[in-house]
Amino acid sequence: MPKLTWLFDLDNTLHNASHAIFPAIHLNMNTYIAQVLHQGGHASDEAAVNAARLTYWQRYGATLLGMVNHHQVRPEDFLREAHRFDDLSTMIRAERGLGRLLRRLPGRKILLTNAPRRYSRDVLRHLGLHKHFARHIPIEAMRVHGRLRPKPSKQMLRQLLAREKISARHCVLVEDTVAHLKGAKELGMATAWITQYLASDSNKQASTGERATVTYTKRPIYVDVKVKSVGQLFRQLHRLR
Repeated sequence: MPKLTWLFDLDNTLHNASHAIFPAIHLNMNTYIAQVLHQGGHASDEAAVNAARLTYWQRYGATLLGMVNHHQVRPEDFLREAHRFDDLSTMIRAERGLGRLLRRLPGRKILLTNAPRRYSRDVLRHLGLHKHFARHIPIEAMRVHGRLRPKPSKQMLRQLLAREKISARHCVLVEDTVAHLKGAKELGMATAWITQYLASDSNKQASTGERATVTYTKRPIYVDVKVKSVGQLFRQLHRLR
């Protein structure tokens, strides 16, 4: 049987970003958007900033794309300013023994995150997880024909499968953001939904500009496995192969 390839999200999948990181990103993002709006001669009060962020998220699936398309913001500038932290290491929370839990899962593992490279690398290293991932694909690397196409872009996922020479049916996407799992399932991937941090996930949409995690009481039809944590994936392997 061919080995599985695991595509792991980072924030609120491998660690609890809602504890302190997302609130900080929310404030950073608001400050940066206000600056950009003001420089462009637009209203830049709190209501205007919130409206811009929500509008771009709804239209593009990521606030970043709206800022790039409508305000000519450089993606690297937006990501850098949104991910400024005084002491990131003190903000990270994760379940114990995460490296051991990842090691139990057979197959190759790739980090696929809508977070920027420097931030996601720092979180991985703090948690000691970098050695468990064969590839690290941050949002900067999610480009199709030169244009940013972060999750949940099916174009980006198709390109990833082709580049890595893996079949969708031998691939598992592990996410907390349920909307990202829908497109992956349509491509033929297995899907695993991590719900451990959903109760504290109310800031995710606002702080990251990603699609918000919907708190379903039941497992959506496009989700193969719904588990509380990464540690429970091993017991569900038979449903993901």
